[in-house]
Amino acid sequence: MSPAPLPPTASSTRLLSLDALRGFDMCWILGLSTLVSQILNRAFPQSEAVTSIATQFKHVDWAGFRFYDLIFPLFLFLAGVSLAIALPRRLAREGRAATIRHLLARAAILVVLGIIFSGGVKNGWDQIRWLGVLQRIGIASASAGLLSLWLGARGLTITAATLLIGYFLLLRFVPVPGIGAGNFAEGMNLTNHLDSIWLPGRKYDGNHDPEGILSTLPAIATALLGLLAGKWLTGAASPPRKVAALITAGLLLLALGWAWHPFFPVIKKIWTSSFVLVAGGWSTLLLGLFYFIVDVLGFRRGLAPFLWVGANPIALYLASGFGFFRTISERLATAPPPPYDWLPSALTFALMLATAQWLHKRQLFLKV
Repeated sequence: MSPAPLPPTASSTRLLSLDALRGFDMCWILGLSTLVSQILNRAFPQSEAVTSIATQFKHVDWAGFRFYDLIFPLFLFLAGVSLAIALPRRLAREGRAATIRHLLARAAILVVLGIIFSGGVKNGWDQIRWLGVLQRIGIASASAGLLSLWLGARGLTITAATLLIGYFLLLRFVPVPGIGAGNFAEGMNLTNHLDSIWLPGRKYDGNHDPEGILSTLPAIATALLGLLAGKWLTGAASPPRKVAALITAGLLLLALGWAWHPFFPVIKKIWTSSFVLVAGGWSTLLLGLFYFIVDVLGFRRGLAPFLWVGANPIALYLASGFGFFRTISERLATAPPPPYDWLPSALTFALMLATAQWLHKRQLFLKV
């Protein structure tokens, strides 16, 4: 735990909008999606429109895209934005060798935390889940950061494009034994096949994992998109030009992603290249919107909860995953009958926000 950074000044490149957007993103995975779904379904049980909206807070089974599919790639995208701000400072202060050690150490810590979060060794070494959400964040963001130490914006763009196109070519033309090439169905694609052979331990989906080996490559491209967006935001362009460019880039990424979809479907569970572009498009649009509202217009009213959560995302994610807030909620209140069965979710989310506020007020931040 360490003191919070100093408040941003006029000359600082710190973006309050980044903290707010990170908090907005994390709130959905920390209970807000469950709460909103329950309230909507209870308030409008017969409404097809509301039911359709509620489905946006669940992942698609395989191909396609919903709002909830954006949560994880948006966080990884924002990790890339943060790298664009933090790495130049560390590089100037400590040098290249120390910066490399920091990136590798951070990745190792996140991998270890991810393994512990997924159960660790309590069920035996053969049941360790070696790859998962935190592991992907650590590996992909460290890879993007290391690349940025040697490559400029053009080189990073070419690298991201190479990863996306190369991943497509692998899945399209490398045959899976007994199935052939170009099959993107679950369990029949190259990504799942390689997991079943080379990924040890427990896999989230039977013999393959949504955060598996090969799909880490396009995940690095997601972090690179965020890093490029961060470089643009911390550059010398005027704020209106920054907003316009982010909105334009976001729309372009969305168009490219959906244009690719018929040939390489948008599938989160294998992090297809089209999924990277669609998720990256929405992430870029949201970053541009939050930057315009928070940093350009200076509008802060009502954003405090997002700032609390955005300051301690990993700590709150771990506490939530280990059931800390849910356990306290269950001890404080028994499950009420319908139509008030959404109250435990509301209490759990409120406890999470109270914890986030308590940490923020005391300037306590878990930094990795």
